[in-house]
Amino acid sequence: MYVLITSDTVGGVWTYTQELVTGLLSAGHRVTLVSFGKLPIPHQTSWMQNLAGLDYRPTEYRLEWMEVSERDIEESKRYLELLIDEVKPDVLHFSQYCYGDLATDIPKVVVAHSDIVSWWEAVHGREPDDSLWMRTYRETVSRGLRGADLVVAPSRWMLDQISKHYLQLAAEQVIYNGRTASFFNPDEEKNDSVLSVGRVWDPAKNVRLLMQLEQQAPVSIVGWEREPGREDRQRSVQARPNVTLLGPKSQAELREIYAHAGIYAAPSRYEPFGLAPVEAALSRCALVMSDNPVFHELWGDAAVFFKKDDPEDCVRKISSLRQNPELRKGYVERSFQTACEKFTATRMVAEYENSYQQLLSRVRVA
Repeated sequence: MYVLITSDTVGGVWTYTQELVTGLLSAGHRVTLVSFGKLPIPHQTSWMQNLAGLDYRPTEYRLEWMEVSERDIEESKRYLELLIDEVKPDVLHFSQYCYGDLATDIPKVVVAHSDIVSWWEAVHGREPDDSLWMRTYRETVSRGLRGADLVVAPSRWMLDQISKHYLQLAAEQVIYNGRTASFFNPDEEKNDSVLSVGRVWDPAKNVRLLMQLEQQAPVSIVGWEREPGREDRQRSVQARPNVTLLGPKSQAELREIYAHAGIYAAPSRYEPFGLAPVEAALSRCALVMSDNPVFHELWGDAAVFFKKDDPEDCVRKISSLRQNPELRKGYVERSFQTACEKFTATRMVAEYENSYQQLLSRVRVA
């Protein structure tokens, strides 16, 4: 089977793409991968070395959620149409909505990783204003969803948001994202620190919650401090004592940080899935998470939950785990087992393979 996959290099979608592409190639399939947004930096493409059968096409076309992206969307559509004619894939797998309406008979899978409207509602408590740009964005997303043969989301909650804000889907499926457990080190001795991974500037990730009150344990935060493209308009973040801003890290560097952290804090207001908690769980960190519906859906009793946007409750829950080693050990084991059973790359790839085969079977019958 030959799959053309689109991705972007800006956030967690790239990690998801790494796992999917590697798994498909390992299973004997061929892949053409097209990335949008920004050209990757070297450590982002190191996983491609020695991957036979991968045809990688990096581009800098702007993403559909970026401002002034209309021309880039149209030009990238033409680019994809020419590429499809060139490589003739069996299945198209899009990580952007806007390509779902490409005129082709090849089966199209559109993955709903996130969207602006559900993001805005989770962060601001209401839908965004009805501006010209927002109407254009909604129309772009809706056309792509309507043109897809299958819409996949990484959680049931995210699929429900698509139906709520855009349209009822003709064919939908939840496929949880996955990570390869062997990438992580669950056997290192833990220290008494707290770790969180997320863009400091992003109110959806909400990592600034960890800076609102004094933390008894040392806290490390990995992620960009300023929004790319707006660095000159944002002031530097002033961290409290006991909180260290580590900036962005490579996967190899993160592996070592996860390995030694005792507790992972996930304060997100908005998280359609969340790969960082999976990585932390595979590293045997105890999970302390914001009381949001996706984290409950994914983790159930394997995590400790604190009240959304409540820094005092967050500190209390972290302290309770630090003061009770047996309680923490129980949560560590449950989160580790949950990650190993539900959120593996092997399972994710197998589910996508099955979905591709079903779409191809329908085309052959038709």
